[in-house]
Amino acid sequence: MNPSSRPASSSTRPAVSPNSRPQVNTHTKVLDTTHGRILCIADIRGRLSGLNDLAREANAKAIIHTGDFGFFESNSLDRINDRTLRHLTMYSPLIPSTQRTHFLAPDNTSQAIRATVDISLLSEFPLLLSGQLKLSVPVYTVWGACEDVVILEKFRAGIYNIDNLHVLDEATTHCLDVGGVKLRLLGLGGALVPHKMFDNGDGSATIAGGQGTMWTTALQIGELVDTAQRVFDPTETRLLVTHASPGREGIMAQLALVLKADLSISAGLHFRYASSYNEFSVQSDLEGFRHKLIAGKEAFDKVWDSVKQQVDTVIDEHQRVLLDKALSVIERVPNAQGPEEPSWKNCWNWNLCDAAFGSLVLDVKDGRISAELKSQGFNYAYRRTATPSNIVPTPNSTTSSLPNATSNPPTKGSTPIQAEKPLSPHPKEVRSPLVPVASGKETPKESSPSTPPPKSNGSGTPAPPSDKAEKEKQKRKDKKERKDRERTEAKEKEASTSEEKADPALNAPAPAFASAPTSTPVSVPTPASAPELKSGKATPEVPSADVREGMKSPTTDSTGARTPTSKRSPRHPWTLFVKLPQQSTEADVRTFFGGETAGVTKVTFLANKGFPHQRARPFVYVEFGDDETMKAGLDKNEEKMGEGTVSVQIATDREERADRGGVRGGHRGRGRGFAARGFAAAGLTRNTPHTNGEARESAAA
Repeated sequence: MNPSSRPASSSTRPAVSPNSRPQVNTHTKVLDTTHGRILCIADIRGRLSGLNDLAREANAKAIIHTGDFGFFESNSLDRINDRTLRHLTMYSPLIPSTQRTHFLAPDNTSQAIRATVDISLLSEFPLLLSGQLKLSVPVYTVWGACEDVVILEKFRAGIYNIDNLHVLDEATTHCLDVGGVKLRLLGLGGALVPHKMFDNGDGSATIAGGQGTMWTTALQIGELVDTAQRVFDPTETRLLVTHASPGREGIMAQLALVLKADLSISAGLHFRYASSYNEFSVQSDLEGFRHKLIAGKEAFDKVWDSVKQQVDTVIDEHQRVLLDKALSVIERVPNAQGPEEPSWKNCWNWNLCDAAFGSLVLDVKDGRISAELKSQGFNYAYRRTATPSNIVPTPNSTTSSLPNATSNPPTKGSTPIQAEKPLSPHPKEVRSPLVPVASGKETPKESSPSTPPPKSNGSGTPAPPSDKAEKEKQKRKDKKERKDRERTEAKEKEASTSEEKADPALNAPAPAFASAPTSTPVSVPTPASAPELKSGKATPEVPSADVREGMKSPTTDSTGARTPTSKRSPRHPWTLFVKLPQQSTEADVRTFFGGETAGVTKVTFLANKGFPHQRARPFVYVEFGDDETMKAGLDKNEEKMGEGTVSVQIATDREERADRGGVRGGHRGRGRGFAARGFAAAGLTRNTPHTNGEARESAAA
């Protein structure tokens, strides 16, 4: 905590006692007393010349921007660390795509990027500062996660002043008088990183940042509350502008409650669609809303409990007032038994996509604020060019939902390879290839109740049976009477059902054949891969296993689409396996790796399977956006988190760990029983025909 003095609109204001606070830095701007349009955008990322174009297209009288404005100048490059510089290079709209690809090539080091990238590729702010670029309408902005804190301090100290550019901070507020509405703008900049809320970094007084990034502090929140309370006017409509989203961050939602915000605009999620919601529309009940706020409170309390004594020794009397106001925000959780919280339904929120992908226009007229939301969205045109040959279906799904009259059904629904169908030319003659081979059982004469006894070919002349079929027929005639056929048929149906369950590769064709019964066998040329069928019976005898093997998926080493041997999806290539020293939340994990700039795309906790009443184990899979950010995360190994250290290693699949000799403990290991583990320990299962992996592959085939 920096004990320096607290500014109103600059970092140079001397400290004063709480009883003699100076006037709030507030300004009222009359845009149009009858009608006005306000353009709201996010993440312009330094392409500041686009602000005038966007305002002209929207016919806007003013612009509200929610962070990542591009506050960088030439000497900012010396203060930006390698990871942040790579992030800025990756997303800068000022860099052509071909040049960006060259910068981000795997063999291009951070030093090479730093030697090549200049400020003109990251931001047009120097042009705005020099007067070469001018803003045509007033722009009100907070700072985002990637900005130079030194530049923001110069704005607060009055060193930098740009016409029509207004920085919304915790001590500066603006009121727009437009369309019969007095719109009060309250702003909070920076990323919300709980473990940094008491760290100023290179900032002074209440704001914080360093190495090209900026984050929110507890004193910053406290001063914004103080400012809002001192300018409160019930005739105004309050609009909270933040970089972090109240939809995801409970502390931001709590701040909106304390400020009595009517509207909120945020960014930081970088979707291709903007979102518009109130808490009532996205929470099942008030308890769900309270749960989000409580989660944010708990994340803050963990940090506060660890630094409370240190903070108490360094803050002055004035900062104590701000800290108490910040703590009042953290404690602001609606009472479940009390009256309903008005903002639960009345506070409306927008989370914006980047300026390159969409915007929000607030059209204000006659006291009504209308909203026009525009998003570029996803491009689904690629699906029109997709063909069945290059679409891999979901495992265990069926491909017969859109049948083709000229094609035959595949032998397995989940295998899109249609060339392997030895028996497909006989859809009417062959009902089920389930007759056991060399089982010693007699083959019944009837295959289903709907199929009459195959005594003739329809003309009264017996069909010429094969030698083996004739012998079986004579035995049945000598041993049984005609009335026993129904009992034999029932036994055959039971045997067919059990064999279908035993051999999943033969399950798929049975319903297709059963759906087209016929009493008259049809003669169709037999393919070379299947034996010639001389009998006219509806259920042919299968003399060998060749036909049944042909019904299965190919077991070659082809790289084409095949039925997976496991239900587990492939591991994300840039995933780390993290062992935490204590129970933690997703926010804690993201914070540990560096917050929004760390490149973390997904955090997955391992659940206690079989013991749902227990809390999740402190084991986490953390996915990153690229190899560079993953390697940076790997450097966090053995770093402190709370009272312990964190173990970080590259995540590997279960099969890879088994190949390296790793043993998965616990009685819930999938696919390996006690006996199998005993054989594995004795070295008897490697390269044998009955290993679990091969058994699964055989079953899947």
